[in-house]
Amino acid sequence: MKHVIFVRIFICCLLLMLSLQTLQAQSEKLVFSPHWIPQAQFAGFYVALDQGFYRDAGLDVQIIHSSADVSSLDLLKSGKADVVSSFLMDAIKLRVNQTPLVNIAQLSQHSALMLVAKKKSGISKPEDLQGKKLGIWSSGFDDIPFAFLRDRKINMEIVRILNTVNLFLMDGVDVMTVMNYNEYDQIINSGINEEELTAFYFADYGYDIPEDGLYCLESTYKTKKDALRKFVQATLKGWEYAAKNRDYTVNLVVAEMKKAHLPNNKAHQYWMLDKVLELITPGNKKVAYGQLMRADFLYALDIIKINSGIKDIKLTMEDFFMD
Repeated sequence: MKHVIFVRIFICCLLLMLSLQTLQAQSEKLVFSPHWIPQAQFAGFYVALDQGFYRDAGLDVQIIHSSADVSSLDLLKSGKADVVSSFLMDAIKLRVNQTPLVNIAQLSQHSALMLVAKKKSGISKPEDLQGKKLGIWSSGFDDIPFAFLRDRKINMEIVRILNTVNLFLMDGVDVMTVMNYNEYDQIINSGINEEELTAFYFADYGYDIPEDGLYCLESTYKTKKDALRKFVQATLKGWEYAAKNRDYTVNLVVAEMKKAHLPNNKAHQYWMLDKVLELITPGNKKVAYGQLMRADFLYALDIIKINSGIKDIKLTMEDFFMD
């Protein structure tokens, strides 16, 4: 009798393994790259993978991260990634420069970009920025700050920074470009109270241009349209789950950071998750979850035209955003 039970269990296990192998063989493989190292900014993707949302959609998803040396858009252009996340402004500029990429989902609906200064520097309003030193990332994200300064006829000395807030903390620059979900909190955690800082949120000055979106090449969209649609739906489901299960989500993010041998701070990741979830919510914008609003696209394109000096850029919403 025991022998019969053992045989039955063995057969069941064998059938289960065969079923899993068949399922994996039928799954569409996609390589996804977020546009920075592991952190809560990308929590929805980790959740969708960990909870099996991608698998349930018939997808075999691998997540590879970009770095300071290799961007997610570089991975996309080289064919090492099928789909990536990136800033809307950066993606539009790349498309204008003849890289045939398309937006398949606009995750964030608002801008997290801001300028921060110490009140002791005498900066309390935009006019006080005149002649000051501005620390800004060497990796980009400067279209909005430059538009903000140009529109107000403010001249500043530009100092390029790699990826830390140290120069600002040591008064090497008077002002720094930061994200409200990341570097701003790092500054506060370094021992400077919010009351000691002056913050200029670009969204408050009419530059509420969304940032994080999902992109693929046109050729990939044509051949993997159904798989990409499923990827977007599963990703949005991951973000919805993250919003309802924040402790689980932060623990998952920290685990991803540890895998990458990165220092981690749970309090900071909670801050980041909360702020990123606020950005995803449309708020007063009349746009559906995951959609790109035409007005935002056109505004971003106008800023790029002015910054580049090329006014005859021909790019339409229909060419760029795949609904």
